[in-house]
Amino acid sequence: MLKKVMKAMKKFNALNFAGSISVLCATLLTACSSIPKLVPDMSMQSPRSVQIEGKHGALSAQQSKAILTKLGKYSDDTNIFDRHLALEEQIVDGPLVAGNQVNLLIDGPSTYKAMFTAIENAKNHINLETFTIEDDEIGQRFIRLLTRKQQSGVQVNLIYDSVGSINTSDAFFKPLINSGGNVLEYNPVNPLDARKGWDVNQRDHRKLLIVDGNIAFTGGINISSVYSSSISSRTKPDNSSDEVSWRDTHVQVSGPIVNEFQKLFISTWNKQKGDPLIEKNYYPEIKTLGKEVVRAIGSSPDEPYSQIYVTLLSAINSAETKIQITNAYFVPDQQLIDALKQASMRGVDVNLLLPSKSDSELVFHASRSFFDDLLSSKIKIYERQDALLHAKTAIIDGVWSTIGSTNLDWRSFVYNQEINAVILGQDFGRQLQIVFEKDLESSKLITLKEWRKRSISLRIKERAARLWARFL
Repeated sequence: MLKKVMKAMKKFNALNFAGSISVLCATLLTACSSIPKLVPDMSMQSPRSVQIEGKHGALSAQQSKAILTKLGKYSDDTNIFDRHLALEEQIVDGPLVAGNQVNLLIDGPSTYKAMFTAIENAKNHINLETFTIEDDEIGQRFIRLLTRKQQSGVQVNLIYDSVGSINTSDAFFKPLINSGGNVLEYNPVNPLDARKGWDVNQRDHRKLLIVDGNIAFTGGINISSVYSSSISSRTKPDNSSDEVSWRDTHVQVSGPIVNEFQKLFISTWNKQKGDPLIEKNYYPEIKTLGKEVVRAIGSSPDEPYSQIYVTLLSAINSAETKIQITNAYFVPDQQLIDALKQASMRGVDVNLLLPSKSDSELVFHASRSFFDDLLSSKIKIYERQDALLHAKTAIIDGVWSTIGSTNLDWRSFVYNQEINAVILGQDFGRQLQIVFEKDLESSKLITLKEWRKRSISLRIKERAARLWARFL
């Protein structure tokens, strides 16, 4: 018991020390730190033709063009494929990959059910990367299942974030480690445990599960019992309980794109100087399983700019008809605000779905400090009323969709490792639009007239929170 207490004190003191140093450094760097801008003349360059990869590598220019034409055939008039994707080819490392099957997963129960099924059926390896893994009912179920699979000969490699899982003790992981599983703590808060350059402000916010190299899961859902209930199955808000259900979105993908997600996982493992991975078939030959074209995008604070951020900016700037964004933590920089306002000014129907309650009061009020400016530009803002909205999705022109871990805030764009899947085509876009519209049924439209009637106390909270926007 004494050993546990000493370890907890050590971790707590390290976190407090780290937090103080982090805030001090961030304050000193505020004047010169900003979210990177796109290269100014990039849009003036002659864009490369968009190339799509299949299971055997790059397709020809003619094949790629045929796929893109088919994807946009039944959509509204939009140039997003011609303009946005050509630009995206120049700023994103990962390729567009055809031949995938994509399943949309809504809320924790459906996501965990699909994950448990995939893990149960694993034959070779399981790679799991998560920001939070709690020592609760859901976390214990995961660790028991992973341990059992490791004991059966399936190699388990687990990355968890030190801050995101700060309340989870080392003892929680012992059964998996003792059975031969590899467990890696990302960027430990205690500098004495650091394996590379220590920076407590850099976190691994990714949510990624890969099974046997042919199935991948990603989105906004952590491993925690807060996701145990499903708000999507309710017919009306439940006011009989103080417990708030979390509303989130995840995606399951199968097909050649899984290789790209695998590369991102292994890259993180190697950069964090984890123990050498046990040799397994991490890159199996994968058959064409569906018709979806997918891109896996990973961002890291080690890179000169966030690939997810500039991809989203490019998509917004290329939008012609409609933008539908759902996000849990909306604390944008000026570039993103300008992109949304300019889209609205050229006639694009811009819709933001945000939380009406949050697990971070500071983020909540900082987010609302931007409302007046956005509403004045005829951007529609909705707040989900009966759940804690944690999803991070976007649909542009009904044909460009993304689901992932990335929030629209400074932390995600500058300090965090994030991961998103971009899915092209009207079929999947329509699925995501249906979810968006279903969320609107339980949301309140914020009007500029009503917004300007809010209390002085709320305005003060917004202004105060806005001062901390870069550090949230």
